Amino acid sequence: MAFLPRVCAATALGTVLASAFILPGAAAAKGSAASAPQATIDTGRVSGSAIDGVASFKGIPFAKQPVGELRWRAPQQADGWTGVRPATEFGHDCMQKPFPSDAAPLGATPAEDCLTANVWAPAKAVGNSGRKLPVVVWIYGGGFVNGGSSPAVYDGAAFARQDVVFVSFNYRLGRFGFFAHPALSVEAGAAPTANFGLMDQVAALQWVKRNIGQFGGDPAQVTIMGESAGGLSVLELLASPLTEGLFDKAIIMSGGGRKLMGGMPLHSDDPAVTSAEQVGVNFAAGQGIGGTDAGALAALRKLPAEAVLGGLNLAFRGDPNKQEYVNGPVIDGKLVLSDTDVALRQGRMKIVPTIVGATSWDLGFATARTKDELFAQFGPDAGKARAVFDPAGDKPFEQVSGDVARDRLMIEPAQFVAGEIAEAGVKNGAKAWHYRFAYVAQSMRKEWPGAPHATDIPFFFDTVAAKYGKDLTSADAKAASLFNRYAVNFVKTGNPNGKGLPTWAPYARHGRGVQMLGPDASAASIEDPAADGLELVRALAERSTP
Repeated sequence: MAFLPRVCAATALGTVLASAFILPGAAAAKGSAASAPQATIDTGRVSGSAIDGVASFKGIPFAKQPVGELRWRAPQQADGWTGVRPATEFGHDCMQKPFPSDAAPLGATPAEDCLTANVWAPAKAVGNSGRKLPVVVWIYGGGFVNGGSSPAVYDGAAFARQDVVFVSFNYRLGRFGFFAHPALSVEAGAAPTANFGLMDQVAALQWVKRNIGQFGGDPAQVTIMGESAGGLSVLELLASPLTEGLFDKAIIMSGGGRKLMGGMPLHSDDPAVTSAEQVGVNFAAGQGIGGTDAGALAALRKLPAEAVLGGLNLAFRGDPNKQEYVNGPVIDGKLVLSDTDVALRQGRMKIVPTIVGATSWDLGFATARTKDELFAQFGPDAGKARAVFDPAGDKPFEQVSGDVARDRLMIEPAQFVAGEIAEAGVKNGAKAWHYRFAYVAQSMRKEWPGAPHATDIPFFFDTVAAKYGKDLTSADAKAASLFNRYAVNFVKTGNPNGKGLPTWAPYARHGRGVQMLGPDASAASIEDPAADGLELVRALAERSTP
């Protein structure tokens, strides 16, 4: 996800989806032998490239392209091909308006025909289904309006060099990915609707389950990993009843954990509650399309992609007075049953080994205008909050407001998720591993007082050379190697600890510990320096939760 200021306003799926989601496809095509690495998947044979023992395959269709009559439909089985299909270039990233200060700028042109996947694997493992290597599947962030799988910092080679198969893919964004309309609900019948971007994610995971063995991967050892909206997507996939058997571990990076974005109901009989269907009708009306029947839907599908896009990105969510975008996942009652924090508290979340955390200078949404207004939000704990966040009363309001906003939006919700998983995991042995990423690249230390949102990605991926180029230092490289090894160990075993690494203690519910990935390129399990404030934020969140 793009870096924003710390305080900003801004198995199969199941019988109900069997006809809509990807099913086993065409027999593999025959192709001539080539020096490039090749793999045979269920739609044909693909040819990739290899560098220093790592094979990569890019731009592989995992579904039919969602254009024309397939706009706002569940992903369909990709067409097969004959011969050998080149897979050396990324496909289009999904339709969006790029965000100028994005921390992960796109490497491919956005378009609607974007449902492709990419694989990095040890070259010696490709075509060897007996290898059974662990797999990690990356889900990018971008607020569900930006992002893609092509950025250089999302390269999976560092994982592949350590005998992990790495997969990334694209999913639909904005109104292409999250859109409802009464005619769409009628068309879908008993199948899910509205959450087309999440359906793409499930379809990609189904593709992994069917095909990853051809790249040396083990479909029974799949970790889903995402940051920001990708982290929230991981939570949605954990909570969905339609994702059984598709993964066994999770990594959630700055994905919140309490209500973050989306969460609008598909239908509503209450005139005071705006439904996702009503938002779709609003958008249609703005395009001169009235009615709620199949004719209206046909007209919507004929709109130019730019009209559907409507300029949405991380800096512009549309005219708030018109309410023409649902802002992310919709509670449709099938794929998404509730907000993810509700699913956690009600015991409906899959409990698997999980790494979850945030950055030290993460995002937050400010609402108060003064310190008095800010601390009044803590109710009976107002005095305690003032003593913790502004003990001498001399901190600038912007700093105090930012500290509280960051804790409320990202840091405490990550701790909340870790605690709930730790408690529920007592029954099945699944542990939660909670972290705070505080390392700042040395070239940025004069600009950033802490680690901003999304800056942990190139360190977990060990792609800091692509991110910082000539400004990369030996300390930056050391930090990336350390943090990436934690991620690799976890993908392999469900435990980030390993030989030569500082011990990472598992999290206990309502504990005060955290694994601090420190500013000096170190790592240690310590008492959380923000623990007092986080306890107050947790109490506030629990009082505010119905």
